[in-house]
Amino acid sequence: MIEEIRIQSLGVIDASTMELGPGLTVITGETGAGKTMVVTALGLLLGGRADSGAVRTGAARARVEGVVDAGSLPEFRAAVEEAGGEAEEGRVLLARNIAAEGRSRAYAGGASVPVARLAELAEPLVAVHGQSDQHRLLRPSAQRLALDRFGGAPLNGLLEEWAATYRDLRQVEAELDDVVTHARDRAQEADLLRFGLGEVEAVAPVVGEDVELAAEESRLGFADTLRTAAEQAREALSAEHGGPDALGAVGAARRLLDSVRDHDPAVAALADRLTEVSYLLTDLAADVASYASGVETDPARLAVVSERRAALTGLTRKYGETIDEVLAWAAAGSRRLLDLDQTDDRVAELRERRATLRTSLAEVGSRLSALRASVAEQLAATVTEELTKLAMPHARLEIEVDRPDVAEPADPEALGAPIQVEGRWARPYAHGLDEVEFLLAANTGSEPRALAKGASGGELSRVMLALEVTLAGTSPVPTFVFDEVDAGVGGKAAVEIGRRLATLARSAQVLVVTHLPQVAAFADRHVVVAKSSDGSITTSGLSLLSEEERVRELSRMLAGMEESDTALAHARELLETAQNGRS
Repeated sequence: MIEEIRIQSLGVIDASTMELGPGLTVITGETGAGKTMVVTALGLLLGGRADSGAVRTGAARARVEGVVDAGSLPEFRAAVEEAGGEAEEGRVLLARNIAAEGRSRAYAGGASVPVARLAELAEPLVAVHGQSDQHRLLRPSAQRLALDRFGGAPLNGLLEEWAATYRDLRQVEAELDDVVTHARDRAQEADLLRFGLGEVEAVAPVVGEDVELAAEESRLGFADTLRTAAEQAREALSAEHGGPDALGAVGAARRLLDSVRDHDPAVAALADRLTEVSYLLTDLAADVASYASGVETDPARLAVVSERRAALTGLTRKYGETIDEVLAWAAAGSRRLLDLDQTDDRVAELRERRATLRTSLAEVGSRLSALRASVAEQLAATVTEELTKLAMPHARLEIEVDRPDVAEPADPEALGAPIQVEGRWARPYAHGLDEVEFLLAANTGSEPRALAKGASGGELSRVMLALEVTLAGTSPVPTFVFDEVDAGVGGKAAVEIGRRLATLARSAQVLVVTHLPQVAAFADRHVVVAKSSDGSITTSGLSLLSEEERVRELSRMLAGMEESDTALAHARELLETAQNGRS
């Protein structure tokens, strides 16, 4: 529930606060006083489009704030916290700034949020109805949604079952269409994969083989050079014919140090290290000699290795940088080829699945149509009863639920083809098989006609209000806003509209912008938008009226005279009658 709305520099409103509460709150005022600005402000809090032209002349920005009592709205509080905001003592502050140059910023629970996010957060809080909403009611989709909403859990459960089956059918049909349409491409892909996998299989590479063969080829190709270098290195380490070598030099150095080791421990340590070096050089000389004797020239093996490397290079040019990558490609290609080779099986499987889903969809659609028809009778009867209470005693609402027939398709297998339901062909949509239309017979003996053709503005207002009252118990929205939905209505009908708004206010918070005293008299609280001017600037403000002030405002609305004794008496009578007649 919205507890308070604060408006600053919006249109003709300089700065004003409107405290709200449960029940019915009406907002009245003279034409041009700024009643529409209240609804505009509320629309901004709901994430509506910002118009910099609404910023008060001379102001840098407009600001709207709304305090929401979120004590009974745990999901709303959680969503605000997820957006970075917080609730203080169970209340959440929503705010919107609109700069004169056009920039707009939104806040929820103290946190800056995108305007689209504010709209998502506020959507479950308020349902706004205005003249444009009456026109929305003329659309078949809005009428179908109203019917489904009245159907409650049973109908919504069937709708969810339909939606899931419909979605699965569309996915299966799309996949089947893709498989069949691209059959030639898949065949060409399979041929290319077979050829490539055949090349890999013919070579039969081994993991890491290319690296090992590259090393072996280098060794065989430079065998003579390697052997000569090794022999010369061995001679440098340990000469066979008494020439100077590393071992001799190290031995001489060790003997020199050994001769004086007793005179200095440091010299002794150096002599010991030279002893270790001589042992290492001896071992190294032996290893180099062994390597030199093991290096052989093998032209036959070199040819085999070079040929094998050429075969592997042929694979790496096409299927990967290394043999490991080639083998990975081959593994993935094998899996893909298996999938491609199973195309026929997949097509058969998808067709069988599609047939099953089409049968299921037809069965669910049949049950959904039957339930909608039953719910339509209940809703029509309930709204008709409400219309009687809204001074339309002879009006009758009828709701047609029709499943249009279509011709038998030339190709029942085509994507999105109609389905057969109870021997008739029908085209499925995301919402079901049905078209829903509201028909109104406004007078006794008149034929029901579509709302777009058979309802005046006033009648349409009452049909919408009757629907909202009827659907109030099925709506989770805590606040309803009606912006002059009583336009074109007067007299007894206006009294009944006020009475039904008061009835709706028993289960929800209701805000009504009205110009009818008969409606305003039923309010729990009455807010007036008053206009004042200093000769150059016009300013409007919001005021909560006392009982006596309500009488004067109703008098003004009735006769345009606030101080006329007759008008005041009439206003008191109207107020007393309305308060006593709330039912």
